[in-house]
Amino acid sequence: MLAIQKAIRRVHTSLDAPRLTRFTLQAPKYVEVEYANGSKFNLSAEFLRIHSPAVDGKVRSVGGEKVIVGRRHVGIMSAEPVGNYGVRMIFDDLHKTGIYTWDFFYHLGSNKFTLMRNYIKTLKKHGLSRDPPRRK
Repeated sequence: MLAIQKAIRRVHTSLDAPRLTRFTLQAPKYVEVEYANGSKFNLSAEFLRIHSPAVDGKVRSVGGEKVIVGRRHVGIMSAEPVGNYGVRMIFDDLHKTGIYTWDFFYHLGSNKFTLMRNYIKTLKKHGLSRDPPRRK
């Protein structure tokens, strides 16, 4: 975690988003990010997982739309610093290839409610669920 804090203090690569001032992992439930303009966002593990910037995020293609399903109870195991610009999130469903930049966190936080609403609408449209499938 200290490495992440040091990375925050180094050069910030953002041109659009304000400078990140604080990153806190509250494993396994959420990440809290705070920016120089006073914006503060709590981003849940599920929200981060379904919006993973990784291409291989266990995406299911339904009706031409790419949807990640069944991640309501996913947890964050750790966050590893990546250069001066972000972190690699490691989730308990073993997804670990997404690198979340400080700008991407800002985008997610600023658009959190719209993104989540659209995700839930997409799930409903295709008869899918945020809940993981039941074991037999």
